[in-house]
Amino acid sequence: MTNLEIVRSTYEGKTSEENGKNLAKYVAENFSWTEAKGFPYAGTYTGLEEVTKNVFYRLGSEWIDYKFTPEDYVAGDDKVVAYGTYTGTNKATGKYFEARVAHVWKLKEGKITSFEQFVDSQSVNNSMK
Repeated sequence: MTNLEIVRSTYEGKTSEENGKNLAKYVAENFSWTEAKGFPYAGTYTGLEEVTKNVFYRLGSEWIDYKFTPEDYVAGDDKVVAYGTYTGTNKATGKYFEARVAHVWKLKEGKITSFEQFVDSQSVNNSMK
């Protein structure tokens, strides 16, 4: 698979579970995952277990229908950028949000080595208040 196909497979599966399985299949053992400063789950996490605990578990337990809808991709050499929109409703407040986002993926030899999120966090944070 190309790097673009690998990244697309983490977003465009039939279910979130399928996307998660594809991510797990293609991540390097000690890949890094960075959530943007100012985002509720900000920080850099190493390995799938840390990402699952600090990001995916919280997204699943604190939000209703939280998702990233990709608009397009830009790919070159060892990088793929996906950009689009986050949407969801916070379970605690019942408030809906939309936020523009870009994800920068780095890959080496068919494995994801890093992920970095760039997002307008204000609307996400406002929906949590």
